[in-house]
Amino acid sequence: MKMRNNMVSIVIPNYNGIEFIANCLQSLQNQSFENYEIIVVDNASSDRSTMYIKEKFPEVKLIELDKNYGFSKAVNEGIKQSASKYVILLNNDTTVDEYFVEELVKVMEESKQIFSCQAKMLQMYDSSRIDDAGDYYCSLGWAFARGKGKSSLLYQENAKIFAACAGAAIYRREVFDQIGYFDEAHFAYLEDIDIGYRARIHGYKNRYAAKSVVYHAGSGSSGSRYNEFKVDLASRNSIFLIYKNMPFLQILLNLPFLLIGFIIKIMFFSKKGFGKTYLLGLKKGIQMAIKLEKVEFHIKNMGNYASIQFELWINTIRRFVY
Repeated sequence: MKMRNNMVSIVIPNYNGIEFIANCLQSLQNQSFENYEIIVVDNASSDRSTMYIKEKFPEVKLIELDKNYGFSKAVNEGIKQSASKYVILLNNDTTVDEYFVEELVKVMEESKQIFSCQAKMLQMYDSSRIDDAGDYYCSLGWAFARGKGKSSLLYQENAKIFAACAGAAIYRREVFDQIGYFDEAHFAYLEDIDIGYRARIHGYKNRYAAKSVVYHAGSGSSGSRYNEFKVDLASRNSIFLIYKNMPFLQILLNLPFLLIGFIIKIMFFSKKGFGKTYLLGLKKGIQMAIKLEKVEFHIKNMGNYASIQFELWINTIRRFVY
């Protein structure tokens, strides 16, 4: 890795990631793209993560926070301490292909209207299966990963997506000054859909880079796909997402779909043993949402809102058909 005036800063949030961080950082040492730096932001890990990084990877810039502030604040700190044209956010429980950075940058260079671009995320322990090939959001109030669990031979072309999964995505740094940073009220979960949604309202695009490949273990910090911590935050943040980004009339337009979506989720999580947790999360979301700053409505963005709404309906069909 050669250091110059870096075009790319790779920001890795870490919390007790000693099991994964070495492989992640080692994979970044073999990139075809050279003009980058690595910033690890540690959320007060209690394992030996920070000590290990200092000993084995002294070239990495390490930011140590005084407590676990969650994903959003950690990546914001990393973004703010970078000075590059682009910022890549990367989960600590990943390893990357040698063309990971290069292919992301190629897509971003296609247009200044591209805010973010996501890599093709494959399952680390079964690389024949996709983990995430771009995130969608639909009128049911659900966010979902394109291609999850499907063959890795699919989605071989670059594509438009609703938002990039922040587990392995590049962002145009200057746009954060216009639309704001990751919402720290989210702590974790759906913060990447939120910022991608905000960018869309302002007329920016989000893309998927098929040749940028990442291998993702999944749930490296929270420990499992479904647990009380994740279900509580995700349900609460789903309310945040709607309240902040949809004008009142758009909420009314989508209300029948949203109610159906919430009912289905309640039934789903009840079967998993987390029904009460999901409901309490929704309650907290409703109580807390009014304290959040909504995206200011401007008539000049009316075309963007219309385009987004049409996509929300299309994505509802996608969720059940594709």
